[in-house]
Amino acid sequence: MRILVVDDDERLCSVISRGLTEEGYAVDTALDGEDGQYLAEINSYDLVILDVMMPKSDGLTVCRNLREGGVEVPILMLTAKDAIPDRVTGLDAGADDYLIKPFAFDELIARVRALTRRQAPTRATELVIDDLMLNTVTRRVQRGDRVIELTSKEYAVLEYFMRNPDAVISRGMIEEHAWNNDFDSVSNLVDVYIRRLRAKLDDPDTPSRIETVRGAGYRMRLA
Repeated sequence: MRILVVDDDERLCSVISRGLTEEGYAVDTALDGEDGQYLAEINSYDLVILDVMMPKSDGLTVCRNLREGGVEVPILMLTAKDAIPDRVTGLDAGADDYLIKPFAFDELIARVRALTRRQAPTRATELVIDDLMLNTVTRRVQRGDRVIELTSKEYAVLEYFMRNPDAVISRGMIEEHAWNNDFDSVSNLVDVYIRRLRAKLDDPDTPSRIETVRGAGYRMRLA
């Protein structure tokens, strides 16, 4: 999943970005409202974490502009103001949730998971394809009775495949979902991660669960 963090506190922005990355999310950052709104309009995100008090354009204005422009991505507002009228204003502007600073990172992660699960019926907490199972809450992956240990990026790629079974997924789609704007699109990193997943998921005597679709990308095989 891909998340945008918009906060003019460079240190906090970096801490949130680093923590989310360690949790397996692809993260882009912006340090003012104008840049944040621009990124949210041109990219496809699963969540935007948006500070209220920022230069150039405050978070409430950015939130309203995104909603008026038809951007329906879940928005989690961050603010140091804890008065009820302030929270109501943020929610009325189109935010989906509100988190008061300072906050525990565990709570932030819990709210991120809750908001991303709400997006669509496909946000099930347990994904199953034949004998392959992925739990999005515990991040446990099993094939049959075998528990499979994955890195955070391997997990992100596999989850994307399992949420889109039997669909042809291009390398560009995988890059956009699992990596941030700093990704070097001319590298073969996507292919490297596909090979790693195949080595961990597949049995030696059976066809690979992740098929190569020549000239188009990859597909998670259903049977």
